[in-house]
Amino acid sequence: MKYRTLGRDLTVSAVSLGCMGMTHAFGAPSDTKEMTKLIHEAVDLGYTMFDTAECYTGTLPDGSTAYNEELVGPALKPYRDKVIIATKCGVQHSPDGLLTDSSPETIRRSVEGSLKRLDTDHIDLYYQHRIDPKVEPETVAETMAQLIKEGKIRYWGISEVNEEYLRRAHAVCPVTAVQNRYSMMARWHEPLFAVLEELRIGYVAFSPLANGFLSAQYDETSKFEPGTDYRSRMPQFTAEGVRQNQKLLSFLEHTAQEKNATPAQISLAWMLAKHPNLVPIPGTRKSERLRENAAAAEIELTPEELAHIDCALNHMEMSAVFGGSKTVK
Repeated sequence: MKYRTLGRDLTVSAVSLGCMGMTHAFGAPSDTKEMTKLIHEAVDLGYTMFDTAECYTGTLPDGSTAYNEELVGPALKPYRDKVIIATKCGVQHSPDGLLTDSSPETIRRSVEGSLKRLDTDHIDLYYQHRIDPKVEPETVAETMAQLIKEGKIRYWGISEVNEEYLRRAHAVCPVTAVQNRYSMMARWHEPLFAVLEELRIGYVAFSPLANGFLSAQYDETSKFEPGTDYRSRMPQFTAEGVRQNQKLLSFLEHTAQEKNATPAQISLAWMLAKHPNLVPIPGTRKSERLRENAAAAEIELTPEELAHIDCALNHMEMSAVFGGSKTVK
């Protein structure tokens, strides 16, 4: 595994692990023992950053709640001094969408809850999960600065942030990373790259495979569990979406063959080549996918190959892609 630096001095594996799908949004929660084993395998493969959030929950067969943090923290306990745990605050799910609350009181209450569920005395990277229009960025940054001073968190970041909000927050307490959606099908945050270089802030890319679609493992017949698996209502996975994306999938498969790689590896290698301080966090519940994603860090694209891919993407028909649950205002 290769490594990259977020912000000024937070070193993490070039490909890190998004743990959300183990309990949330991709079907019923997986078996805790199996996922713990998978997380241990990830550490052995060189993954060093593990991403979770307080709102990543699922419902177990007995009706109880499976908290992602309660899986990730204990699983990483034997490796605590060797890994980076990233978690988030400020969002709760509701039937109508995402409820945001980044008030200082809520952030403090949330960090204490996360510390308990993760069974740790500090959080390495703590994100504001979504912008809360009711709270000024300076107020959030001041709260994070206090938590850093108290030793409860080491670094902080913001997810799904825009330039104005980022600059205002960074001026109060330096931001180490933004965590925004990014993939070959979701490139709307690319203008932010220059700002991040200027401010020395890293980019953590979530949904780097467009929720798995760019692995090229799905077709028009793929079925997903309604309600618990969000892919059941994502446009790229519909029969029409799959048909609209045939040129993209064919291009990916052809490029993968040329590089002796898989479509997922090309998707990840492409974004690693796009920005030196960008770290994708693909998620998985499978050992083979874990290994496949890790190996993407070893694939190098030349500037000419990168330009060729960008040009193809710029002129390619694609379906709509899931852009996240709406925020309730």
